[in-house]
Amino acid sequence: MKVENFVKILEADFYTGVPDSQLKELCNYLIHTYGINGKHHIIAANEGNCTAVAAGYHLATGKVPVVYMQNSGEGNIINPVASLCNEKVYGIPVIFVIGWRGEPGVRDEPQHIYQGEITIKLLDDMGIANYVIGKDTKDEEIEAKMKEFKTLLEKGKQVAYVIRKGAFEYDGKVRFANKYSMLREDIIKHVVAVTREDIIVSTTGKASRELFEIREATGQTHGTDFLTVGSMGHSSSIAFGIALQKPDKKIWIIDGDGAMLMHMGSMAVIGSYAPKNIVHIIINNTSHETVGGQPTVADKINIVEIAKGCGYPNAMSVDNFDDLDRALNDAKERDELSLIEVKSAIGARADLGRPTTSAKENKEAFMKYLSR
Repeated sequence: MKVENFVKILEADFYTGVPDSQLKELCNYLIHTYGINGKHHIIAANEGNCTAVAAGYHLATGKVPVVYMQNSGEGNIINPVASLCNEKVYGIPVIFVIGWRGEPGVRDEPQHIYQGEITIKLLDDMGIANYVIGKDTKDEEIEAKMKEFKTLLEKGKQVAYVIRKGAFEYDGKVRFANKYSMLREDIIKHVVAVTREDIIVSTTGKASRELFEIREATGQTHGTDFLTVGSMGHSSSIAFGIALQKPDKKIWIIDGDGAMLMHMGSMAVIGSYAPKNIVHIIINNTSHETVGGQPTVADKINIVEIAKGCGYPNAMSVDNFDDLDRALNDAKERDELSLIEVKSAIGARADLGRPTTSAKENKEAFMKYLSR
């Protein structure tokens, strides 16, 4: 269906969410229509954050907000749904729009398979009435379901539309770009050249895919790398857990700005312990590029000062390869926690592949390398 028709049926004037490739048409429509001005549309840090923002909107206006997200974000909404929005607590109505990655019977990446299996069950367990929208769903069907949902929303309940792949259409064009020139894949090549046999923990999305392909192209081992194919925002915590147990090994984190923002509290924990063997690299392209390029707020904050405020003794920002190489080599030699923010352009190869090994194979090879 046309995404404009879907938005019209919802009759909402406030949307907040975390972008998802399955909802790219909705995200692009909202950005084209509202931008990210705050009054009608906000791209927030994580899905729980979105739900709380939506609750604030309802408290201020009495209207029903919409929260959009990938189904991987269901875990992040459980707490605010159960302990804030639920009718047994404050009874705050919310319409959730959820991209169904890993739908049973539809081929998808490994991190989405189990999440896809439990998507509807989690909603049912939270008491969230839900309706699945696919390519063949008619506007009239959604209109009829919305009439039912309105009765629930009036009682302070939450409802959800679960969106199958290809369900939405949008003819509008939205182009995302920034002012930086270095591409993330080239940045990772420079990182790999310096790290050599050190450990790398890479964030979910295209960064891990690019790291895998770089190793393949150069004939290097994959055993040094943990590819965090799911659990967005948790790569730095995974690396922190490794670093504490392996103080004799240098641990490099390849993070993204969207991932860093999603669970930024991990920086405070890492900084408070300040493990000497971690180098935290944040490739900041100011976007959720893997799912479509929608903007983050990373161009409006000072990541270096945040890191220093969290206790990182060394933090710097670079936007060219000469400065990047100097920062990487200094961090390699330094026996102290370091952070390097790398300003990156938006973009990736059209033919970028995916890891040819399974997640479990990656884990086993990585643990074997760590045990040496």
